[in-house]
Amino acid sequence: MEYGLQMYSVRDITNDDLAGALKKVAEIGYKYVEFAGFFGHPAEEVKAMLDEYGLIVSGTHSGLGDLDNDFAGTVKYHKAIGNKNYIIPGAPWDTKEGLDSTIEKLNKYKPMLAAEGITLAYHNHDGEFRPNKDGQIAHEEMEKRSDINFEIDTYWAFVAGRDPVETITRLKDRVNVIHLKDGTKDKHGKALGEGEAPVTAVRAKAIELGMRMVVESEGLQPTGIEEVTRCMNFLRSLEK
Repeated sequence: MEYGLQMYSVRDITNDDLAGALKKVAEIGYKYVEFAGFFGHPAEEVKAMLDEYGLIVSGTHSGLGDLDNDFAGTVKYHKAIGNKNYIIPGAPWDTKEGLDSTIEKLNKYKPMLAAEGITLAYHNHDGEFRPNKDGQIAHEEMEKRSDINFEIDTYWAFVAGRDPVETITRLKDRVNVIHLKDGTKDKHGKALGEGEAPVTAVRAKAIELGMRMVVESEGLQPTGIEEVTRCMNFLRSLEK
């Protein structure tokens, strides 16, 4: 079974040594990566790093602002590194006005990116599954009022009181990648297998549905590399 890693998990080294971080991630056994920033590196450098360490970019966490400010340049960069999944890691949703604006932009950019061979998706935290200040459930509004894809962060869905297995099953036609993540109900992140989230059940359902699994583990305990190594060790233990 192949797994990816959200590079935010090793943010303690990516800013100063992105190449070194990618090398270590590959050595641990992750096969693809999801970026959370490029730290000033030109696209050609990032692609060369990926090629050197045998990694594939499965997606990026990139904002709507990048598309607003320079759509053509942003698309050019992502195509150059081989990215086909542009994932919004968060956008205004906590008021009706903010949510309306976000959905309008999602609907604007989805076909524009599709024309370039890039899928647009939205990544949730727990708040999108709770009522906003105007009583709306932002995720449900995005589901109804757009046709974008979703990257379900299964841990944050769990924190919000949702069943992550049911959520990815219900949205299976709009989810091609999930965040496999663990932690406590009171928002303390943990390495996979060390928290309270139903990681094993989520993994099994994702495999059944053919979804790509990207590990995210944010605790840096005691370092990012050591924490994501424990995550991989846990995943390998499930295969025995």
